[in-house]
Amino acid sequence: MSDRAALLKGIRAWLLFFVVCLVLSGITAFPLVHELRWAQEAVSALPAPDGLVEWITRVRRGLDEADSSYPFLLYGTDWLAFAHLVIAVAFWGPYRDPVRNIWVIEFGMIACAGVIPLALICGPIRGIPVFWMLIDMSFGVFGVIPLLILRRRIKRLEALTAAAGPAGPGGQAGRDGRDGADGRDGTVGPLPVSG
Repeated sequence: MSDRAALLKGIRAWLLFFVVCLVLSGITAFPLVHELRWAQEAVSALPAPDGLVEWITRVRRGLDEADSSYPFLLYGTDWLAFAHLVIAVAFWGPYRDPVRNIWVIEFGMIACAGVIPLALICGPIRGIPVFWMLIDMSFGVFGVIPLLILRRRIKRLEALTAAAGPAGPGGQAGRDGRDGADGRDGTVGPLPVSG
């Protein structure tokens, strides 16, 4: 296996990991009422800080009330879940052609950075405890780690590809002079060029 093919395989593995995390984060936003019931049972059964138990209990009461009297409010978390799933689909571009679609990785990094000011601004306005805002911000901090790794590896792939020179039928490179994965079997060949 060539260096480029091994690098591409590693990039795709990191992308799959990131997409799975995004999808899991998204689908867990659908059953919030049930999840909060389980969370309350768990923190009541385990030794947990009083502040956490009180917060989970308060959030559960709020969700139960919203679910029984104002279920349309939970429609907002359905859209939150959907947004995570849609963002996960965007990472298909870097999976197919990491060099050309590195912008998706950089977009994800910007989104992760945006989690922190959002939590710091909206958290106090909504009455969110500091410890919970830290948990929220950790999604941005931990989310950016695989994206930083991906960006570094994609830049290495780009450098290896540029050093290899033009490729393709008759030595012709694609319109942008790069080559990469054909997306089918993981081998490295000419990038598809769309008109």
